[in-house]
Amino acid sequence: MGRKSRAIERPIALSAEEAAFVRGLVIHEDAEVLALNKPAGLSSQAGRAKSHTLDELLWAFVKPSGSRPRLVHRLDRDTSGVFLTARTKPAAGFLGKAIMGRRVRKTYLAITGGAPEADSGVIDRPLRREEVGREAYMRVCDPGHPDAEPALTRYRTLCRGEGAALVELSPETGRMHQLRVHLASIGSPILGDVRYGGALTAGGRPVPRLMLHALALEFPHPAGGRLRIEAEPPADFMAVLKAAGLSFRERAPRPAVPCP
Repeated sequence: MGRKSRAIERPIALSAEEAAFVRGLVIHEDAEVLALNKPAGLSSQAGRAKSHTLDELLWAFVKPSGSRPRLVHRLDRDTSGVFLTARTKPAAGFLGKAIMGRRVRKTYLAITGGAPEADSGVIDRPLRREEVGREAYMRVCDPGHPDAEPALTRYRTLCRGEGAALVELSPETGRMHQLRVHLASIGSPILGDVRYGGALTAGGRPVPRLMLHALALEFPHPAGGRLRIEAEPPADFMAVLKAAGLSFRERAPRPAVPCP
């Protein structure tokens, strides 16, 4: 009887600058989980750029045993904000099941080209994947379409301006590009979203990237209880917000806190 072969993950050699960079992104750390404030422009995994992905940069946290943090979800390359990883295999399994069971609450901020018609509401529109050359797109489709996947997003307009708005988003499902497509489908595409019709200027100034930020993540902790982690919007997001004549309440970043 032959032995079962197991793929061995090969360590990634990081420079001192790369290791310092990713360690500087840490906003919460304990024995089970590691949360980072991901900057825009950094791919979560399988990026095409020559620079390392976030998944590869996690080798900066490798333990003497050879284990390192594991990804449990993804953010688009140009989305900034809270990014959660698991420090152990059991924690990864636990968090993966929590995400699949919709027990993880995600809160995003988006700067959109025009406010949704209603101040708050639910976008309940199925999505389907479409390949165009080497690129993948998500499209709103009829529930009866053979490739339809249920997708639901709750939203709340926080601030309205002339031709722009700051919108808080809470996805109930986790489809690729869900927030981007859902907002575009109601006539309020996210600024900087070239793929789905977002404007590239705000207040006469260029928009440098997709204006989507993962503000908070609340989840059941593998060790018990629930935890909420927040990441304040970065400087480029706040600059576009100001240029668009919008505002977001100023406050000091809150540390990760247990939830009742």
